[in-house]
Amino acid sequence: MSLHFEVVFTCFLRDDTPDTVLASLRWHLGLADERPAELDAEEHAYPLLTPDPDSRLPGGDFAALRRVQASADRCTWGLFSRTYWLDDEIGSLVTILDLLAPHVEEPGYGGHFREEYDVKPTTVFTFKSGTYEPLIL
Repeated sequence: MSLHFEVVFTCFLRDDTPDTVLASLRWHLGLADERPAELDAEEHAYPLLTPDPDSRLPGGDFAALRRVQASADRCTWGLFSRTYWLDDEIGSLVTILDLLAPHVEEPGYGGHFREEYDVKPTTVFTFKSGTYEPLIL
């Protein structure tokens, strides 16, 4: 029997995040139709964060990437994604974590995944110093 997971990414990326990274995220989020030429086709075989309109998650899947005015003189990129994954795909989380980690604005919570019917997250992702750590709960 396959397990299913709610996967959430939520973080702010620095305003100077390279255009290639933003284009890659747009594709993964389903906000762009074509895979950017810079992405390795094997590592990024298909979009990982595209919302499924028929998702079984309460409230459905969701994806957003938008530029946000963080202060009077500073902008950031706000990323939020909530999608439904099969257990066979969970290993692909590192693809997204590796894409995000070097560009995260502030250290700390960056998302989680949890088994579909669990109350608490199975694993929480935290970002710090250009990398990430999964905290298994």
